[in-house]
Amino acid sequence: MADHAVTGHLVDARLQVRRGTFALDIALRIQPGETVALLGPNGAGKTTALRALAGLTPLSGGHLTVDGHDLDHPEKKTWVPPEQRPIGVVFQDYLLFPHLSARDNVAFGPRRHGVDRRTAHATADRWLERVGLADHGRRKPRQLSGGQAQRVALARALALDPALLLLDEPLAALDARTRLETRAELNRHLTAHPGAALLVTHDPLDALVLADRLVIVEDGRVVQEGDAATITARPRTDYVARLVGLNLYRGRGDGHTVEVAGGFALTTTDTVHGEAFVAFPPSAVALHPHRPDGSPRNTWSATLTDIQRHGDNLRVRLDGPINVAADITPAAAAHLELEPGRELWVAVKAAETRAYTA
Repeated sequence: MADHAVTGHLVDARLQVRRGTFALDIALRIQPGETVALLGPNGAGKTTALRALAGLTPLSGGHLTVDGHDLDHPEKKTWVPPEQRPIGVVFQDYLLFPHLSARDNVAFGPRRHGVDRRTAHATADRWLERVGLADHGRRKPRQLSGGQAQRVALARALALDPALLLLDEPLAALDARTRLETRAELNRHLTAHPGAALLVTHDPLDALVLADRLVIVEDGRVVQEGDAATITARPRTDYVARLVGLNLYRGRGDGHTVEVAGGFALTTTDTVHGEAFVAFPPSAVALHPHRPDGSPRNTWSATLTDIQRHGDNLRVRLDGPINVAADITPAAAAHLELEPGRELWVAVKAAETRAYTA
């Protein structure tokens, strides 16, 4: 078994990969016992990063060091093939061997690493018990539910005692109920894993529940990273703002005012100078049939362009001097007689906004 009693970063990587016109260049460091979520829109480079870590796509530049050992370093002409890396992978489609039982699937990794059959099966039995499938060892993948197959794939990856565990959209193939149960189970195993873990996902809930730290990638570059509280409070790109459910605008601050696109100004209680962001949740947006009287400092006329159900409420999108999303109740929607093309007034209190340096 690997010794994870190390200090500092268990994974230290600069992943540089060129594939046609696309270029990935991200720095990634993960500590022992830490789970990092890699998020980004389609085409951002998440899968390329995972393949580079697993050894399925060689680096064009940079380096990958895991547990103090260089696994890929083009300048040093060092490259360790996938099967020799201290890395376990849970693929999106699990990729269990269809002709092998659950027990033999889990035992496959240790067997490939030279462990005798009896010891490998004992290891597999222990892991199947840990993932709650002790009585499913003889079943073939086709006899397993989606959640069970996911747990077998996780047991197979962990049976190697990997220094780094990679999870590629591990819950994407599950229905909503199974996903909820499996997410809680996966969280328990990630918490107990002494090595590093990287979760590749497009689902913010998976990332927020399972990861200690988030790394946001767009167009092959890291655009923001930090813990969930930091990222949800201060998004820095439109993608991150949509991810955490905020309206976000970039402009130039001058005290309590941020001038955004087209010279439109938003008033905030925060003080900012120079390049700045201003953000507020859709729940902070109030809609009125006529121009409101009184206190709101931020008011403007807008045209309703879209209405969609959003949980128990409705998510309304409006086009005006700035585009904005608002959350309202079905009762409020009926009162306002909402329909696409409806002219409304938008109001956002200054106290509901947050402004911060770009």
